[in-house]
Amino acid sequence: MSIFKLAWRSLTQHRVSSLVTIFSIALATGLVMAVFAIQAQSYAAFTGGAGGFDAVLGARGSQLQLVLNTVFHLETSPGNIPWSLYQAISQDPRVARAIPYAVGDNYRGFRIVGTSPELFQEGFQLAPGGQLFEPTSRQAVIGSFVAQRTGLKPGSQFHPYHGVVFSESARHDEEYTVVGVLEPTSSPADRVIWIPLEGIFRMSGHVLRGSGKDFQARPDHEIPDQHKQISAVMLELKSSQAGFALEQTINKQGQVATLAWPVGRVMAELFDKLGWMNRVLALVAYLVVAVALASILAGLYNTIDQRRRELAILRALGAPRRTLLGLILLESGLLAGLGSLAGLLVYTAILAVAVAVVRSQTGVVLEVLAFHPVLVLAPLGVTALGTLAGLLPAWKAYRTDVASNLAPPV
Repeated sequence: MSIFKLAWRSLTQHRVSSLVTIFSIALATGLVMAVFAIQAQSYAAFTGGAGGFDAVLGARGSQLQLVLNTVFHLETSPGNIPWSLYQAISQDPRVARAIPYAVGDNYRGFRIVGTSPELFQEGFQLAPGGQLFEPTSRQAVIGSFVAQRTGLKPGSQFHPYHGVVFSESARHDEEYTVVGVLEPTSSPADRVIWIPLEGIFRMSGHVLRGSGKDFQARPDHEIPDQHKQISAVMLELKSSQAGFALEQTINKQGQVATLAWPVGRVMAELFDKLGWMNRVLALVAYLVVAVALASILAGLYNTIDQRRRELAILRALGAPRRTLLGLILLESGLLAGLGSLAGLLVYTAILAVAVAVVRSQTGVVLEVLAFHPVLVLAPLGVTALGTLAGLLPAWKAYRTDVASNLAPPV
């Protein structure tokens, strides 16, 4: 207890340098924890599937672009597929559920997706007082994040805008009424405005080319199936074997469409390609830790000269050399330990900012308080390394000569 009091008194006597060192350790520890926690949560969130769907069928091209556009509502659509392809895949005995998507419009930057009411049968729940849109109406169901940011609510009316980038000059003439708000799903669906598929087909300025020729829908006239086209089909398969068989048929033998299956694998490949970036971030975090540990070493080492008389007095009072060694190591351990604990606050602040940015841009929700082993390992590791950083100053204190340092200054 007495050696602890001595160590604590020394830190308080040099409180400015101690606080600076603790702050640097906190930043380093918090950064390390944030890098690994965000990486793990992002990987799990983006590769965890497509909200109950196993695969996405879309235009021939990049599987990654198809998944980003339909599942995460990012990127642009790789193209359209004819309605006949949707009819064929929806009747395939290997498919449990097929939901059509038509994209290409927005409202104040939030994607508008034309789909069928069957989408909401699984994984979605309407907030009290809401209802689903009618297939042939100008009605909309909006995600919780859209409602929060735009102020739209049941009964509100809005005009869609053409394209995926908001521009006041691209406003459509049609006016839609919000009839329901979805409960939060902590997924990209929270950032989407859902309208009937028929609404996309009949939107002013939209041209259908399902038959290979331009066709524009006319009011009160039915749209022939051969002219219809959609952006993608979300698929729920009956088995993994069905996925293998469909991928073989569509991707390797066909030339018309692309099947992104499984969705998690497509996103995992993206993260694998970006693995170098994670390694760079981790390296930066480690370097920051190294600099913080060096500050402990430098701070304590520079104070030894100022404390030589104090250390000599302790030796004269009977304190063995190992006590001086332990005293300095305890001081370095306290600095590292306090900094590591403060690092949890830094980690929380960093993750809170990351959560807000990721949710705003993708709709994916990360958890600030989610457990990750690094939240335990990083503080323990930094505390241990910080204690070891005090070895050189401790050795200097260990070698303090009693006689020469007790002599009064001339």
